[in-house]
Amino acid sequence: MSTVIKGARPYGEGDPVDVLIEDGVITAIGAVQVPEGAEVIEAAGQVLLPGFVDLHTHLREPGREDTETIDSGSAAAALGGYTAVFAMANTDPVADNAVIVDHVWRRGQEVGLVDVHPVGAVTVGLKGEKLAELGTMAASQARVKVFSDDGLCVADPLLMRRALEYSTALDVVIAQHAEEPRLTVGAQAHEGERAARLGYTGWPAAAEESIVARDCLLALHANARLHVCHVSTSGTADVLRWAKDRGTKVSAEVTPHHLLLTDERLATYDPVNKVNPPLRTESDAERLRTALAEGVIDCVATDHAPHAVQDKDTEWSAARPGMLGLQTALSIVAETMVRTGLLDWRGVARVMSERPAEIGNLADQGRPIAAGEPANLTLVDPDAEWTVRGAELASIAANTPYEGMRLPGVVTATLLRGRVTARDGKIC
Repeated sequence: MSTVIKGARPYGEGDPVDVLIEDGVITAIGAVQVPEGAEVIEAAGQVLLPGFVDLHTHLREPGREDTETIDSGSAAAALGGYTAVFAMANTDPVADNAVIVDHVWRRGQEVGLVDVHPVGAVTVGLKGEKLAELGTMAASQARVKVFSDDGLCVADPLLMRRALEYSTALDVVIAQHAEEPRLTVGAQAHEGERAARLGYTGWPAAAEESIVARDCLLALHANARLHVCHVSTSGTADVLRWAKDRGTKVSAEVTPHHLLLTDERLATYDPVNKVNPPLRTESDAERLRTALAEGVIDCVATDHAPHAVQDKDTEWSAARPGMLGLQTALSIVAETMVRTGLLDWRGVARVMSERPAEIGNLADQGRPIAAGEPANLTLVDPDAEWTVRGAELASIAANTPYEGMRLPGVVTATLLRGRVTARDGKIC
């Protein structure tokens, strides 16, 4: 099987070149002779990047197939330029044992549009009371590499310490949803002037920052790898810088919506803007963008969270938190980071492909665009724009906060080990 990408610009740099792919591997870059029968993709100077890796996706299978399935979520991922995703453990039943994680892994293999890596729960049933079977899941067919109770915080410091200690022997990472639950009882929105004026119970920044500080200290003493999910405050960025300066093995992600959207959206009372952690202030968003550019925050992760109409089209307090993200992530990064000059396209590759792959310990993802490397690739038209319509996205759910927005950057092709999975907005 051969494919030739003609006239692409790797990382958006230099003159256009041809890229020859044979049997899933890049074999030549430059002036390439097209083999007989090869599939040809005319890039016309578009940007070629390593396939994106999402450390934080909710595929909802098993349990909530009315909102998303591994089929539909994989399609959304491929159309968004992703070649690997990590599926969170808060399914029904919870992915806290080898049977469930193996099921998710096998379903991902059957669909075959992206590599689906199941995330194992840290605690049994996400209840925060007893450690789940970390070793069994790590040794399973799925080879679980990341563990998280995302959606809930591992609030017990002793339990979190034990998880971090065990993780060192398994060479896995513990990903924390940083939220001190005693500070967020009944919380509906970022604690601040807008929430107070609109009558929302506040979600204080300290609820996130205090857990991140605690866990960074625990990870430092255990010499363990900690990953902080969906960083949302400027204070958390400061804690991360402090911890990294002291040699803590901590990494962190930021979502596209926390890079772009702010609590100004509260004024609409539209639950499509309800998310956990909540949208913060413009000063927080500005600090997150800077921290991502500086490497204090390592990567972008979507926290793609599909919800049924009845779970979103309701009063704010009853609505479920979360929003779609897989098909819009690249465009939001282009809008907030590339257009502003904070990142070039090589920087986009770092935060959307290379660092996520390193954190998730994926040896064949996030690799350089070079001869001999796996052909997990994404082709992007940096000059094109598109209008977001939730009903037209591949996900079963349609809860996008970007409805009607015109965004820059269009993924024109995605290749998984040389096989075209998405092209020109359609699944192949």
